[in-house]
Amino acid sequence: MIEFKNIEGLYFVGIGGIGMSALALYFAKGGYSVAGYDRSESEITVSLIENGCNVTYKDDLSTLPDLFRNISDKNRIIIVFTPAIPAENIILAFFKSNGYLIYKRSEILGEISSNTDTLAVAGTHGKTTVSTMIAHLLKQSSIDCSAFLGGISKNYNSNLILGDSRYTVMEADEFDRSFHRLKPLMAVVTSLDADHLDIYGDQDTMIKAYNEFCGKIRRGGTLIVNSKIRKQIVVPEGVVCYTYGIDRDADYSAYGVKRTEDCYIFSIKTPSVSIEDLRFTFPGIINIENFTAAIAVALMCGVNEQEIRKAVLLFQGVRRRFDIRINVPGLTYVDDYAHHPEEIRACITCVKEYFTGRKITGIFQPHLFSRTRDHAEGFAKILDELDEAIILPIYPAREKPIEGVSSGLIFDKMRSANKKLMMKEDIPGKLDVTKLDVLLTIGAGDIDSLIVPIEKKLKMERVK
Repeated sequence: MIEFKNIEGLYFVGIGGIGMSALALYFAKGGYSVAGYDRSESEITVSLIENGCNVTYKDDLSTLPDLFRNISDKNRIIIVFTPAIPAENIILAFFKSNGYLIYKRSEILGEISSNTDTLAVAGTHGKTTVSTMIAHLLKQSSIDCSAFLGGISKNYNSNLILGDSRYTVMEADEFDRSFHRLKPLMAVVTSLDADHLDIYGDQDTMIKAYNEFCGKIRRGGTLIVNSKIRKQIVVPEGVVCYTYGIDRDADYSAYGVKRTEDCYIFSIKTPSVSIEDLRFTFPGIINIENFTAAIAVALMCGVNEQEIRKAVLLFQGVRRRFDIRINVPGLTYVDDYAHHPEEIRACITCVKEYFTGRKITGIFQPHLFSRTRDHAEGFAKILDELDEAIILPIYPAREKPIEGVSSGLIFDKMRSANKKLMMKEDIPGKLDVTKLDVLLTIGAGDIDSLIVPIEKKLKMERVK
């Protein structure tokens, strides 16, 4: 148990990360003194500063506020870090060598989880969208919730939602086995595609870790599993399990999907009732499947049909999750966080379905050397489905280079005749926007720094 009673401040090493920033904002709004380091400025860090956090971009002890620099005050503060922080980080090394109270982000989140009725969403892809959908359904109802999200909700313009409710929505992150810290009342598992093999070694070990996460569900709690992966999940004793999906045999099933000019219309079958003709303006059949999981959770929490119907219609999505930035006749620009072959497959499928018959140009930035090595063939296969593909250098994140591994590994395996390797910094100047129809930027690294320059170029040269 982490004791916060005598704590005055928290310092976040890596404060600009999507998970870390939500926690930092949570404690800042709770009246604590909050400071932190990140290597570069972003919209997130600027927002944190606007909310009273002290943020530095220099890994230098001189940037530490007095409360955090004075070793005599060390028992009055907590240091929070993520495993993505390199070992040579000077600030974190200072805290470690001087005996500060240091916790991983997952430990802090786990402490919050143990004191609320947590609704946790796990899965190698889909968890950010599903958790945001759950939070939206509850927030738009009389039930309410708080939420720590892995993306910026466009409805609430934040990755932190605060409410007056016993429910807290959280993403259950499998990286570094972080989700084993959570103690959920309800859990959703969306997918089990092989990922983070640098942590797990192989997919079987990863699946065992997911089953260990399921074992953390409180006795009497609920597990909701995508029907496609039900056979791989072991249901813990004392936990009720339901399936969801577009499979009619699933306990919660989406059916009757129709596409109109401005929305989808679909219905949901549940174990007790059917909710018919829901209207959904967000792109992609995959997102109807995602909303099916979210609706299952919402119904179990007490959200009623009319509240669900309204919230589904009003859902605006998540930044960097099929994020339509420009959509005018003859030109569309979509940005997406996808960084695993199956996520990219889902994204490209959505684009093809939503913008039928149009030419699709994709700019992809691989994320991690290990993931590129493990999935080069899968990346190549799905990127070949684009009409034109531009591959950027690998974003290393927490990793050191691996000999023989570069974005060229994917490029060389692609069969497309319309592919090229480019440097990220060359994109704004060299991208030929006159020939674009649908442009898609894909990746989990710093490819998001291209969004504004690309938008400006498109608006100057194409949007009239």
